[in-house]
Amino acid sequence: TYPKFQAMGNAAQFAVPYARQFCQGEGIDVGCNRLEWCFPGALPIDPNINQFDALNIPYSNLDYIFSSHCLEHVGNWVEVLNYWKTKLKPGGVVFLYLPDYSQEYWRPWNNKKHVHILSPQILVDYFNANNFNLVFASGVDLNNSFMVVAQYM
Repeated sequence: TYPKFQAMGNAAQFAVPYARQFCQGEGIDVGCNRLEWCFPGALPIDPNINQFDALNIPYSNLDYIFSSHCLEHVGNWVEVLNYWKTKLKPGGVVFLYLPDYSQEYWRPWNNKKHVHILSPQILVDYFNANNFNLVFASGVDLNNSFMVVAQYM
């Protein structure tokens, strides 16, 4: 059992109000799935909208990369974050909003579209080891999701 809205998409709607504090300037939304779900003011990166995806981004020197409920779908999330780092300017921000293990529906053995289940601590460890300053890592919200914000140095 799970709330129906969690299976309908647009999880970003729960993170956008907070993300506006960090995602300013020129940026992209990776994995938005639909134009109407794209982070306000961001350029969409999604094969459902254009020919781009998480490892094929035509922009660089970005102020931010916003991504909601995307990394759990990619084969190698470390490779993706390493690639995204090359697209940011120094001081640029990565804002991630991801499903939490607390929601059984989002576990890879229940949702075949998910190949990973990540946690704030795993991402904090990645960012600390990869020339980012951690800005914020949340706990689980009412959407059974969490946020991690890191700034590239």
